[in-house]
Amino acid sequence: MAELTEIKSEAQFKSALSSTPPSTLLVLSFHAPWAAPCAQMRTTLSALLSTYPSHNPPTLSILSIDAEEQPEISESYDVSAVPFLVLLKDSKVLETVSGSDASKVRNAVERHAGAPGAAKGVTTLPPPLVAGTPAPTTSKDLSGYAPPPGAPANGTGEAKTSKEELHARLSALVKAAPVMLFMKGTPSAPQCGFSRQLVGILREKGVRYGFFNILADEEVRQGLKEFADWPTFPQLWANGELVGGLDIVKEEIENDPGFLKEFVAGKQNGTAQAESLAA
Repeated sequence: MAELTEIKSEAQFKSALSSTPPSTLLVLSFHAPWAAPCAQMRTTLSALLSTYPSHNPPTLSILSIDAEEQPEISESYDVSAVPFLVLLKDSKVLETVSGSDASKVRNAVERHAGAPGAAKGVTTLPPPLVAGTPAPTTSKDLSGYAPPPGAPANGTGEAKTSKEELHARLSALVKAAPVMLFMKGTPSAPQCGFSRQLVGILREKGVRYGFFNILADEEVRQGLKEFADWPTFPQLWANGELVGGLDIVKEEIENDPGFLKEFVAGKQNGTAQAESLAA
C-alpha cells in the first residue's frame, strides 16, 4: 500500500516535495498532539492508504506534519486549525480539507487520485470523532451572544446583518466581559496552537475572562477583523479595548509582569463571581 511519512524537518519536507512524481497525489496532513481529532484523522488516513495498492510511481502519498513543530511549513499553507489537509499534485494545491470528517477526506482524495480498486480487506473508514463534555473553566462561552432583534443568530442565516447592526453587536461583544478572548475553538478544546497558548497564559495568570469561538460564527469572525483592524486570531480584549494577539500579550507580560493583574479571578469582587463565569 501507499506510505505515510512523518516529517521531522523543513529540509526533509522540501526533499519529499521535490521528489514526489507529478502524477502522485500528495496529501499534507497537519496535526498537533494535543488535538484529539488528529488521532481520528490519522486512523482515517491509514485506512484510506490501505485501499491503494503499491505502484511506481505511487498513486497516493501522505506526509504527516506537526503544525507547531514545523511552523514555517504550516504558515506557508495558511494552517490555522488542526486537523488540516492540503492536497497537491505537481506542487500545486488542488484542495484543502479542515476537520476530521472521514467522508470528506475520502471524497477529496478519490476526486484527485481516483477511486481505489476493490482491494482485499478494505478497511471501513471510521466516523467523525465526537468531542466529549468540556471540563469547567473560569471562563464563559459567549458564542451564543444574542444579536440585535431581527438579526440572524449567525452568519449562515438567510437574512444578512447590516454593517451597522454587526458593528453594534461586535461593540457589545468586546465588552461582554472585562477580558474577552476571541479564539478558534474553546478553552477546553482549542482549534489552533496560538489560541491554546493564549488560554494557557490566561489560566497561568488566573485571569477571569469570557471567550467567543469565532469558528461558530462566520459573521463575527470576518466582521471583527475589520472592526478591530486586526486580521488574525486569537484576539484579546480588555475593558473593550483591543490588546492584540499572542505575541503582543507575551510582549506586554514580559515588559510588565503585573499585566492583567486587575482581572485576576477573585481579585476585586471575590472568588464567587469568578466561579459564576464557569456556570
